[in-house]
Amino acid sequence: MSSNINLKTYMNDITTLAALKKSGYKSRGIKEELRENLISKMKKKEKIFEGILGFDDTVLPDIERAILSRHNILLLGLRGQAKTRIARLLVTLLDEYMPIIAGNELNDDPLNPITRDGIEKVDSLGDKTPIEWIHRNERYVEKLATPDVSIADLIGDVDPIKAATLKLPYSDERVIHFGLVPRSHRSIFVINELPDLQPRIQVSLFNILQEGDLQIRGFKLRLPLDVQFVFTANPEDYTNRGSIITPLKDRIESQILTHYPTTIEISKEITQQEANLHEDQKSAVTIFEMHQDLLEFVAFEARESEFVDEKSGVSARLSISGLENLVSTAERRMILNEDTSTTTRVTDFWGVVPAITGKVELVYEGEQEGPYNVAMHLLSGAIKEIFLENFPAPDEIEKGIDRDPYGTIKAWFADNNQIEILNNDSEEEYRKKLDSVVGLSKLIDSQKFEPEMKYAFMELALHGLSEMEMISKSLLNNTISFSDPFKGMFDELEGE
Repeated sequence: MSSNINLKTYMNDITTLAALKKSGYKSRGIKEELRENLISKMKKKEKIFEGILGFDDTVLPDIERAILSRHNILLLGLRGQAKTRIARLLVTLLDEYMPIIAGNELNDDPLNPITRDGIEKVDSLGDKTPIEWIHRNERYVEKLATPDVSIADLIGDVDPIKAATLKLPYSDERVIHFGLVPRSHRSIFVINELPDLQPRIQVSLFNILQEGDLQIRGFKLRLPLDVQFVFTANPEDYTNRGSIITPLKDRIESQILTHYPTTIEISKEITQQEANLHEDQKSAVTIFEMHQDLLEFVAFEARESEFVDEKSGVSARLSISGLENLVSTAERRMILNEDTSTTTRVTDFWGVVPAITGKVELVYEGEQEGPYNVAMHLLSGAIKEIFLENFPAPDEIEKGIDRDPYGTIKAWFADNNQIEILNNDSEEEYRKKLDSVVGLSKLIDSQKFEPEMKYAFMELALHGLSEMEMISKSLLNNTISFSDPFKGMFDELEGE
């Protein structure tokens, strides 16, 4: 029986080394195990990295090639690019269950033990050596690299309590307490944010990656550890907080670059997949697709903004948290108005601002503007983009009310009219105010939008026209006022 067969059925019967040998189980290294299981999944056309979107033609093929080459992997990319999630999904390429010598702390292979304890147990008990099985989820070890991580944490140290308990001198290797790396024998070991690891700690990984040697407090152990290493790093960390030292980087065979979603569609799919919406919110709040697009435009605007540090990146978590806030803003309004259902609005995006300010690193100019103003700037740019995707560009239209689809609307505002939309307006109040703008309904009808989205596009048209400076928009507390752009100027002249 090959080790890539699901062994769960046989676990109750295979409890000794003799039973394991009889079953036909054959040992293989973890890199070989990953490789064979990957090939099997590829031949069966199975989905390998479930939930990873937008990397089908770029990152995922690189990872598959690295596994086929039996390489250790460095995932290099900005924040929020699914690096850790990809590393955790590698567990699905492991056998479901794996046999180890019972009671062994380093997952010793019963057919090929490497520790003194394991070797002695097999020598003394022979075919009666007890076997236990561990699930593949127990074969994943993850460590966040921080400046305070020590060699003892990763490699190990002499344990005085262990020496006293076993009544052994410090010269006996059995007093060693192994660190995370040896305990990851026959497992996947992930170090997140590798550049944050001090250079002297990175040095300790050299021989483990290359030769399998361990040296702990004068003990030089020849332990042929079998570990699949996966490292993650942010390229900006190379200059900000630390760096991956060259000899270590040289020993990591495959360096794979990740990236942000390249299209609004992929970004929107990721956001919908990851957003943690309550079931009550899903049933009561309708999220218009146009508003989902608008939210993704905010993230894309942020990645291009002169106020945001592009080297730091803008995480996909901006859109995810933003969608959660957008829905919660609409839900809050629904509760206050004692409604049973509602739809999202552009005005709800002011509730998304807290999700934006915490997700962007600002450059000097952005710090001068302030996080709130930068968030509003990003929102304004996104509204303009989504407006121009759905409506004719005002600066490309021939002059005159008859030819200008916005002429009647501008004339209505020029006649000293204005409307004020409150964040918490009921559906009736919201629609009544939009209907009061002469020419607005006719504009939407001419564009042939879906009837259920009419008022959403009516509101977008007002916001878009204000971004194009055709009408004026002002914000005060929870109220957005639309008026003629020259109204304030004339009021000042009258005052004088």
